[in-house]
Amino acid sequence: MTAIQALERAALTQPMRPGRPERREFEYIRHGTLSLIANFEVATGRMVLPSLGPTRTEADFAAHIDRTIASDPAAVWVFLVDQLNTHQSETLVRLVAARCGITDDLGAKESHGMLQSMASRAAFLSEKTHRIQFVYVPKHTSWLNQVEIWFSILVRRVIKRGNFTSVDDLHARIVAFIEYFNQTAKPFRWTYTGRPLVV
Repeated sequence: MTAIQALERAALTQPMRPGRPERREFEYIRHGTLSLIANFEVATGRMVLPSLGPTRTEADFAAHIDRTIASDPAAVWVFLVDQLNTHQSETLVRLVAARCGITDDLGAKESHGMLQSMASRAAFLSEKTHRIQFVYVPKHTSWLNQVEIWFSILVRRVIKRGNFTSVDDLHARIVAFIEYFNQTAKPFRWTYTGRPLVV
């Protein structure tokens, strides 16, 4: 989740009163942005080892994945991700190869081998025989990725009506919400029956 803005209202919000709705100031002061790289554990409904920082680059994502794997180095990891370029990067391929003990020549980016193209890198990363595997949802199907549901909860409960005095304030509020959410987390229950939409 990128570009989470730390916005401070220019004037205090006036609370609701009988016969009068809440009044929020439309002008705001920008204090900067944060990016959230998150792991949503589908089986428990918990947010695990999130990374909050100023950017979401190839290096940021690879460092996040490396930190996640380091939390249980011998485990089998399956990451469900979208088609974003940072999810199919050279850095990620090299990380997975190192963590899985793969010593084969990976090739060179835009030249040959597994590193040649995004498609070849994605094929390597989604290899089912690897202990660390990435599953890519098809384009335009974000609703299949449950972390998107969690992001919408974060927006509604923390960010949308938030008033943040700094990026550090925004960071602290997001971390506090994640800790609060994880205390009572439950897996999301899918209710779609599989029937086609009626036109």
